[in-house]
Amino acid sequence: MNQMWKNQAFTISHADDGKFEGRGLRAFFEYRQLGIAEATGGKFGAHVIRAVPGMESPGAWHSHDLDFQMVYVTQGWVVFEYEGQGEHVLRAGSCVLQPPGIKHREVRHSDNLELLEIVSPATFETLDESAP
Repeated sequence: MNQMWKNQAFTISHADDGKFEGRGLRAFFEYRQLGIAEATGGKFGAHVIRAVPGMESPGAWHSHDLDFQMVYVTQGWVVFEYEGQGEHVLRAGSCVLQPPGIKHREVRHSDNLELLEIVSPATFETLDESAP
């Protein structure tokens, strides 16, 4: 067995038991942690993010110091803009792999937006960036 996988614990997270909290990177989103960070000793993180109805994104450019970031939209829509890639509308069923360090911003979203984000490591630094 690969050494990397030996330090993981079994975990299950159910939607009806999950609690969304206002803590997180962006104030206009709520986050529901899925227990992946604890089960992997911080090597990976996964959370469901949903929009706070009526709150808008300020469209701030930023980047993340991490190894992996994947976003999968489960409902609603969101517009992201990426350095060198332009604006992209992600709808339910859309998935994006954001390469490490790419400058990006959340431009706007529907009030019913909900998405799954998977990252590695679970805790990472976010850097404010100027527009590319």
